[in-house]
Amino acid sequence: MSTTEAESKAEAIAESRRAFLRRGGVVSLSAVALGLVACAPGWAAKATPEQSMSPDDDVKILNVALGLEYEAIAAYQVGAESGLLTKPVLNVAVKFQSQHRAHAGVLSSTISKLGGTAVEAKSADTYGFPTGSLHNQADVLRFAAGLEKGAASAYLGAVPQFHNRDLAKAAASILGDETMHWAILRNALGEDPVPNAFIA
Repeated sequence: MSTTEAESKAEAIAESRRAFLRRGGVVSLSAVALGLVACAPGWAAKATPEQSMSPDDDVKILNVALGLEYEAIAAYQVGAESGLLTKPVLNVAVKFQSQHRAHAGVLSSTISKLGGTAVEAKSADTYGFPTGSLHNQADVLRFAAGLEKGAASAYLGAVPQFHNRDLAKAAASILGDETMHWAILRNALGEDPVPNAFIA
């Protein structure tokens, strides 16, 4: 599979993450709204995404985020077991995976504290990862970078929707971590680590 095809697959997985976020009972910011915010930052206060109306809605958002973290953990496991990563890159991948595990732990415990039931992790083969197209380290990095960008976009859509503003702050903190992952992976690929002034 070519680099372009691998990038397309990573973007398709990122889009599936965003679609998963919408299916979780959450209406995320539309691409148009995000584009308006990105083009005109001063208008950000006027953007009014649908906000959750109760702690139960917050639990739904948290469970969707938890599902996405489980997906990221599984994806990094695929990369780690691929045999395609050099030792320094493998160390970074394992570190990023451990950070996703930390996110998942906090999300799961928060769901329990709010009286909800946390979703369970799925088996790696249910995610449809493009394992057949991972032929070298760059393929693995590009795949991971696409997932991290998708995660950042998903958290960006979720942050303004929380009823509990402390949860919004915590989600924004995770968003920052996902964005750093994305930038580091792009840098490892020899690409501009911060290609735009805004995440869309």
